[in-house]
Amino acid sequence: MYSFFLFTALELSFRSFARLPSLRVGLLLTSTYPLFTWVVYIDGGRLLRCCVEEIEVDGVRANALAREAEVVVAAAHAIYKEHVVLLIDCLTMWAWANKEVWGLAEGLGAGKALETLHSICRAISTGYAEAPYRLSIATTMRILSEKLVEDPVFRATTINMVKYILKHRNIGTRILSRILRRSY
Repeated sequence: MYSFFLFTALELSFRSFARLPSLRVGLLLTSTYPLFTWVVYIDGGRLLRCCVEEIEVDGVRANALAREAEVVVAAAHAIYKEHVVLLIDCLTMWAWANKEVWGLAEGLGAGKALETLHSICRAISTGYAEAPYRLSIATTMRILSEKLVEDPVFRATTINMVKYILKHRNIGTRILSRILRRSY
């Protein structure tokens, strides 16, 4: 899903990692990339401390996020970063969501994202909405405002947004295109 791309140690992009004797598979973490304005929407360190499990890929052991964490990452990515829910986000939720997912989402500061994803996926499954589903501006602003109040990591990195806005001249066009897009 969103969180890990697995590469064998033979991949050229992980040649430097392959020198580590204990590493058999290189992992590229993409789930904790910040918003386009460099605001962090989920604490990747905390995610990796609590939610990594060992898997086997073609006979090679590797570390990957637990399925429950994948659901939380999919929700955070869709709601906080992209503001668009794709069918794959719903399929991830439908296939892997369980009781542990809700507590994990709250603990990682993504509870509102999971609730929103769940609600949108329910609307999609019943035919009241279709994927891809773009969040309204009002919903996006409400969710991000709540995240700002509740999540200290998100709040601490919002200064990056100000720096980004001051650095880029075409920021209005970029923000408008993100808000109005149907998919990505």
